[in-house]
Amino acid sequence: MSELKSKNEDVIHVGNEKFVPLLTEEQIQARVKELGEQISKDYKGKLPIFIGILNGSFIFLSDLIKNITINCEIDFFKLSSYGEQKISSGKVKLLKELNADINDRHIIIVEDIVDSGLSIDYIEKLIKSYNPASMKVVSLLTKPNSIKYNVKIDYIGFEIPDKFVIGYGLDYAQKYRNLSSIYALSE
Repeated sequence: MSELKSKNEDVIHVGNEKFVPLLTEEQIQARVKELGEQISKDYKGKLPIFIGILNGSFIFLSDLIKNITINCEIDFFKLSSYGEQKISSGKVKLLKELNADINDRHIIIVEDIVDSGLSIDYIEKLIKSYNPASMKVVSLLTKPNSIKYNVKIDYIGFEIPDKFVIGYGLDYAQKYRNLSSIYALSE
């Protein structure tokens, strides 16, 4: 079992790989607050439903909702495209459907990271089949140089370099989601 932190508290070792700080807890929380304020303003007078994409978005969605000042609802899709790997398999599998009726609703899809855009492309097509009143996407992280699909991210927390990241809901083989900061694989 590897320890989460080494003697140098700013580095995390996973096997032979080293992860270094990319975004601090303070930076993340400040930006999530700004996103919550903007979404609350944009959806004033509406009742949006936030749809988190499990598992990665649950921490971001939890913190985002704490900063939403309007009434809203929450539901989840669960997808799989990575498995135990650091790169996407290129195929998306729906593991959990929605419980809510989203027909004619204002939908806000919540993602932890948009890498290639494959998952968002899949979800957008799926949600459009329900005839929503509107649909927007909020993602904590995007990798602009990696996006291969024609997807629009309406609310972006941070644009990051094309590096593998862990922490704040982002995992490596289902581990390290519990870190409060985000770390990038060192070269």
